[in-house]
Amino acid sequence: MSGRNNNKLPTNLPQLQNLIKRDPQSYTEEFLQQYRHYQSNVQIFKLQPDKPNKELAELVMFLAQVGHCYREQLTNFPQELKELLFCHHTVLAHDLRMTFCKALILLRNKDLLNPTSLLELFFELLRCHDKLLRKTLYIHIVTDIKNINAKHKNNKVNTTLQNFMYTMLRDSNAVAAKISLDVMMELYKRNIWNDAKTVNVITTASFSKVTKILVGALKFFLGKDEDEKKDSDSESEEEGPSARDLIVRYSTGKKTTKNKKKMEKAMKVLKKQKKKKRVEVFNFSAIHLIHDPQDFAEKLLKQLENSKERFEVKIMMMELISRLVGIHELFLFNFYPFIQRFLQPHQREVTKILLCAAQASHHLVPPEIIQPVMMTIANNFVTDRNSGEVMTVGINAIKELTGRCPLAMTEDLLQDLAQYKGHKDKNVMMSARALIQLFRTLNPKMLHKRDRGKPTEASIEAKIPGYGELESKDYIPGAEVLEVEQEEGADEDGWESASMSEEEEEDDGEWIHVQHSSDEMQQEVAEKLKSIPEEEKKAKAAAVTVSRLLTQEDFKKIRLAQMAKEVNAAPGKGQKRKNVDSDDESRGELLTLRDIEYLHKKPKSDKETRLATAMAGRTERSEFGKKRGKLNPYASTTNKDKKKHKSFMMMRYSQSVRTKNKRSFRDKQVALRDALLKKKRMHMK
Repeated sequence: MSGRNNNKLPTNLPQLQNLIKRDPQSYTEEFLQQYRHYQSNVQIFKLQPDKPNKELAELVMFLAQVGHCYREQLTNFPQELKELLFCHHTVLAHDLRMTFCKALILLRNKDLLNPTSLLELFFELLRCHDKLLRKTLYIHIVTDIKNINAKHKNNKVNTTLQNFMYTMLRDSNAVAAKISLDVMMELYKRNIWNDAKTVNVITTASFSKVTKILVGALKFFLGKDEDEKKDSDSESEEEGPSARDLIVRYSTGKKTTKNKKKMEKAMKVLKKQKKKKRVEVFNFSAIHLIHDPQDFAEKLLKQLENSKERFEVKIMMMELISRLVGIHELFLFNFYPFIQRFLQPHQREVTKILLCAAQASHHLVPPEIIQPVMMTIANNFVTDRNSGEVMTVGINAIKELTGRCPLAMTEDLLQDLAQYKGHKDKNVMMSARALIQLFRTLNPKMLHKRDRGKPTEASIEAKIPGYGELESKDYIPGAEVLEVEQEEGADEDGWESASMSEEEEEDDGEWIHVQHSSDEMQQEVAEKLKSIPEEEKKAKAAAVTVSRLLTQEDFKKIRLAQMAKEVNAAPGKGQKRKNVDSDDESRGELLTLRDIEYLHKKPKSDKETRLATAMAGRTERSEFGKKRGKLNPYASTTNKDKKKHKSFMMMRYSQSVRTKNKRSFRDKQVALRDALLKKKRMHMK
């Protein structure tokens, strides 16, 4: 009986909730009693919605917990709760408002609510001045949309919510608009809403008058994909020649220094080729999904010219414009004179501005547009009155500009910059040599004869197309190696059959099979290719392209032959000087600050930096006392240590206190004199 008396179901909602979930049919009457109690409390609440109502909060959470057990009785409960929250959310007590939202989230998780209407309500609630509520709603919105699209894309719900968010981004409440933008960016990063519509809705936030929203949109387009963090370690699985192929190719024959150097250079070429073949990772592929990048860039430039934002925000706008121009190869000629005004060594964040100038250049920009920018960099940075770091940054920026727009470089400017190859500052010297190395592959004729280096087959074939000119080929460059290899193979087979017949005649049917190794055959093919004129090579390559279907093995041989052209000297040309190794990598769509700020030699630290480093190493060392303490703190002490703790009156007559441990030079003289006199007196006796 005592147990039944303790079971007070009308007032103990958690216990009733537990029993209902176990057996809903047996407790229908108790549930209906609580539901009627809830309805009466709602009527009281409507009279004074701004007053706290703890009892109503408990009843709402109870009904939300057992809502799936009585779907018919609670058909109108979710809608009624939504209407209460929508009508009175501005005046509700924050605890009651949070309880209503948690109840709706619980009903949504039990699939008792339509996601579209609930999410629209939650977006409206983002206007509330309740930080904890906004955080809770943000987490639920992202999680709910993720669950909706977990198995397959729900385009109907996505379209409705995207249209609603488009209106939210233009909302007068800055906090609600910022959270809506954060939701869209988070969904894009999670590959849930990674379509073009989402990206183009976010582009509208780039023109917001609210600085937080503007910066959020700029960071979205300037951020980095998660895939960039994962470095592809599957280089061995890529198609094409491997390091082993090159080792086999250049290790045949005598082990000479010349062959060793050739192999080392071939390995560098292979590394550069693999970087070119690697799939480029762009800073947010969202830039590629913009519908009208030209119009977007023009509006951003106009906004930048009239902007009164902080300088850091302006730099971000410059970076985004430069990426749009460089990636989509846009024509935005007004951007270059605007950015030219900031190209001064004393300018704050000047390396980022130089990066923007290099990023915004491409081969479709007329050379006369880029040349003033390049001359400004050369005049302001690459002068002897500046420090070595400033000159290095200037040469690096010019190198990146010409790497993307080679026609902008003039012969006079290039030869002037090439003279810095002997500069006393190593950073300046190496940057100038890197620029020289770049033009050895682009257009060696622009360099002075002494700077062109050893001509290779690849440099002889190199040609910079004119402005707007496209070089189309009806053959695969390097395919002539297959034709020559086939001819060599036919000669090899003929020679083998002839030798076989001779051996058959002499040895009565017994013959010795003679066959060249594949390595020796590759060497013979390479030698024969050198002697073939350029026009004949093109004809052979065209014949191979038309006459047969190429396999992966054929493409591998073609790539090996093309790489050999960058290693082998041109026909009739001897090696005059060593090639300068270049750290230049294949240029992707995006540049990094390291391309501009790269220094070959670390600059010396100033006194403050060295002092800070020294002090950082002394953090674990006490200011006074022994450098090395006792291993056992309870070990006995020596008499010398005990004297340190005695009072002076106890030690004043001690010899160690009254005399110095070390004698002065004068005392030593007196002592020496006395010793000599004593010795003399001893001898006299």
